[in-house]
Amino acid sequence: MRTVHHIAIICSDYARSRAFYRDILQLPVTREAWRAERQSWKCDLDAGNAQIELFSFPDPPARSSRPEACGLRHLAFTVADIDMEVERLGAAGVPCEPIRLDEFTGQRFTFFTDPDGLPLELYEQPTP
Repeated sequence: MRTVHHIAIICSDYARSRAFYRDILQLPVTREAWRAERQSWKCDLDAGNAQIELFSFPDPPARSSRPEACGLRHLAFTVADIDMEVERLGAAGVPCEPIRLDEFTGQRFTFFTDPDGLPLELYEQPTP
């Protein structure tokens, strides 16, 4: 295995989630398709070295994600300036938890959620 290719996310409201990932998180759409046989949209978003596949399905079941449910814990995005990103997200109506310090790396991070409550993380890696 070499790299992560994609992360698949099933959303409850396609238009709302597409706008969140495209407009608020500023991930460019690389491809979008309506799959009539599945009554499902699929939207590929460029997330740097990987892509996010955003899916819609009729009436998807809720998935437990907190507190510390078994399974994928969260999706983390690297940012150069966490203060600027937290401020930008807050201005867009997306609250973030208080910024914390990773005790092992010394890097700063925080969590927020997507429209379906999926935990997302900002992890600061300043540019050299």
